[in-house]
This record gives sequence, C-alpha cells and structure tokens, in this order.
Amino acid sequence: MRFLVIEDEPDIRRPLSASLREAGYAVDEAGSAEEAEALARSFPYDALMVDVGLPEGPVSGFDLVRRLRAGGIIAPVLYLTARDAVEDRIEGLDAGGDDYLVKPFHLGEVQARLRALARRSRAEVQSSLVWRDLKFDWTARAVYRKGERMALTAKEFSLIEVLSSHPGRVYTREELIDRVWDGRFDAESNVVETYVRNLRRKLGDDVVKTMRGLGYSFPEGD
Repeated sequence: MRFLVIEDEPDIRRPLSASLREAGYAVDEAGSAEEAEALARSFPYDALMVDVGLPEGPVSGFDLVRRLRAGGIIAPVLYLTARDAVEDRIEGLDAGGDDYLVKPFHLGEVQARLRALARRSRAEVQSSLVWRDLKFDWTARAVYRKGERMALTAKEFSLIEVLSSHPGRVYTREELIDRVWDGRFDAESNVVETYVRNLRRKLGDDVVKTMRGLGYSFPEGD
C-alpha cells in the first residue's frame, strides 16, 4: 500500500511517516495543499491522511479534499485534526472524507484505520487468499504454510500482497515500485528483482511468475 501524509507540522508528519515506513508501507509527504494536490494527481494512493489545519491560505484541508474529489481522486481520506466538534466532523465527511482522527493520536490506531480504509476501497472483498499450501491473510498481514507463519519482512509482504490481489495480472516493474515503495526510492536499482528472489526462496519458486519483457504476476488457480 502507498499512502500520502498531508501535514504541515514536521514534528507530526515525520514520525507518522516513519512509523508507516517501518510497517512496510510506501509513504510520500506533503506540507501544503498545493504540494499535496500535485502528488495526489500523480500517484494511485491507497489512502490520504489530511491535516484539517493546513497553513493559512486559500485552501484548507476540507477545501483540498473537495478539490480532489471534484477532480476524480477517489482514494479514501483520513482527517487528522485537533478539532473535535461535531460540526467539524460533519463538514469534513460531507467534503468527501471517510474517517476522522482527533489529535493527539496513537500511531498504531492511525495504521489500523488506514488499513481498514484501504481494504474497503478495494474491489475485492475477501480478507484472505488460499493458494496451494499457502494462506495469505490481508488483515493480519501474514502468510501461513500449514498453519505456520512464514518469516516475511514488511516489504516482502507488501510486494506479494500487491501481486496476489489480482492473480494473473501482469504488473510492470514501475507499477510495483509505485505501489510498494515511495518517491524517495531510486527507480534505477534492482530492488524489485531482489525482493522477488526473496519471495521465491521463502514461498516457492513459482509463487511469482516472470513475464519476460513485461513484468511479474501471481499465478492464477491452484
């Protein structure tokens, strides 16, 4: 999953982004409405975190969400705000937001709410996938073989999660980078190939198929 954190206070934005990266997510950051709008129109984010109290200017957090919705951006929105009045919650949800979290908040709760929003926004509704002797549990972010949890890193799970969410679909290297890594990533490195090798070593050689000249896919069927 790839998230966009829109927060003008670095003391909040940086720890929040760091905690999400440590959990294996790709994260981009924006400190203003203008920067956020440009990023949101450039990448297919799984969810947006929007600070309601963006710097004084023509565009508030609520206004930003209205503009994104009017422009066809459908990624779920989680508001981060110090405002806890019912009227503010109603305005934010009516502007196009999906959830509301009042500061101060626990980083673990932010992650849980983002996962829930991203899951609900997906076309697929299943919470798990069984393939051969493997079970992929999206809620627990874990892969099991015959009941035993496999030792995957957070990034390895994120990669196989993207691939297995649409069996048979071929993802280009660039699409995987967009989904699993973030804007700070060096697209010229061989990190995708390295993680594919790791997954094959841990889960089986045929868990990821290489489509020469096209990209990678998760096999269809059993």
